[in-house]
Amino acid sequence: MAPFGKRRVPDVVRRRLSSLENWLNPYSWLVTLVITGLAAILRLVGLSKPKVLVFDEVYYPTDAWDMLHHGVEWDEKTNGPAYVVHPPLGKWLIGLGELVFGNTPLGWRVPAAIAGTLMVLILIRVTYRLFRSIVLAGVAGLLITLDGFQLVLSRTSLLDIFLGLFILATFAALVIDRDAYRRRWLRALENGFDPETSRLPHFVPWWLFAAGVLFGLACGVKWSALFFAPFFAALVVAWRIGARRSAGIRHPITVRLFGDIGWLVASFTLTVIFYLSTWIGWFVTNTGYFRHYRAQNGMSEPPILGALLNLAHYHQQAYTFHSGLTDKHPYQSWPWQWLLLGRPVAFHWNGNGTCGASNCATEILLLGTPILWWSFLPAIGALIWFGIARRDWRAWAIGAGLSGGLLPWFYYAVADSRTMFSFYALPALPFLILAVTYTLGAIMTPPGGIEAGERKSDRQIVGTVIAGAFVAIVALCFAYFYPIFVGETIPYESWQARMWLGSRWI
Repeated sequence: MAPFGKRRVPDVVRRRLSSLENWLNPYSWLVTLVITGLAAILRLVGLSKPKVLVFDEVYYPTDAWDMLHHGVEWDEKTNGPAYVVHPPLGKWLIGLGELVFGNTPLGWRVPAAIAGTLMVLILIRVTYRLFRSIVLAGVAGLLITLDGFQLVLSRTSLLDIFLGLFILATFAALVIDRDAYRRRWLRALENGFDPETSRLPHFVPWWLFAAGVLFGLACGVKWSALFFAPFFAALVVAWRIGARRSAGIRHPITVRLFGDIGWLVASFTLTVIFYLSTWIGWFVTNTGYFRHYRAQNGMSEPPILGALLNLAHYHQQAYTFHSGLTDKHPYQSWPWQWLLLGRPVAFHWNGNGTCGASNCATEILLLGTPILWWSFLPAIGALIWFGIARRDWRAWAIGAGLSGGLLPWFYYAVADSRTMFSFYALPALPFLILAVTYTLGAIMTPPGGIEAGERKSDRQIVGTVIAGAFVAIVALCFAYFYPIFVGETIPYESWQARMWLGSRWI
């Protein structure tokens, strides 16, 4: 029966337009908070060790400290602006930690730890919204919590963890926007909208605007965020067309297509505005690199427009640097090696510690939890199958994130042999974990789902045991490699035993 005063909507239409309604489910939030709390402990305890700069921390904490004092990155040797090739937001965030805790290891690493913990929280909530399963939400949260790759980057002051956070937050906003759009069509039908005769309703996509803001912040950390733009935009259009088709709109592709594109343009306008806002220190000072490039080279520099043209020149120079970066590095790797853990990055090494043995080793190795990472390729294969065979929108959504996070790097590796590192894969990590979670869910649950009150079959019980065993093995693998994720001093033989791929990991 339809609610009083509501038009009856056929069950099949209601099901197709359904969205997560019980997002405040207390049990889902209990799981979210417990796992996020565990993630926070793992990322915050002992964060100030080692008390030295590790790997690329030689750049970003120093830039952040200079930005707090000069508004822009600064070259102490020349006592002038420094030329850097990444946008400022990640360094501003690092600077917030330094503002509170000083220019110390704790100060410059706390923001990364907070960002890594927020990634766990957001992934749990996104998984719950995608699959409407508290169990699968918990699985996804545990898998990212117990991943050494994400843990190391959460405990190191690099930019990639902030990029991963804002990309995941953008995706979360798009998923919520999808639900909101479908919910509004359902309410329109309940309130008497007739697809054949009624005038089409108008919806303001507030969550799409939020996604535009978050995506602008992602671009303000690293330009590689732009790789996700076409894939996310395609998702938005496809989801809107699908919602209109489910609501019974004739010609769902052509009807409102220009409106969809218009909303996307408006959202991307917010992206540009918020991206430019991350350069606020460069705009409000006169000391930024290329800040007065035009005036210094005899060209006109009108207010506002001149600054934007100078910034455009800065971007052009930085892009030239990135596209021409082919210098060899002992820890560089190619995209086809990343998921196989073919060449992890040694962030820190010390062989002089005390551990109760004659020879000791202290290392921070940017290594994904092996059992988890070696499951990614089979999970991607399963995801492709689900997308084709089941035509499941969730498989396509996860696939879009994977495509934006991985495919462009394959292109650049082939096109110009650009110098790359495995941590470039961090923004794709949540989508890889979603692929694994989806596969585990498929093993645990039959395609048609489980009806209320229905007893579990033997297949479902076996599937649940398999999924639980996988998570347990990942946890044990994480515990085994934990010392080289956080830089504990251990006997050299114990360290060597963890080098499963020999010289590739050394």
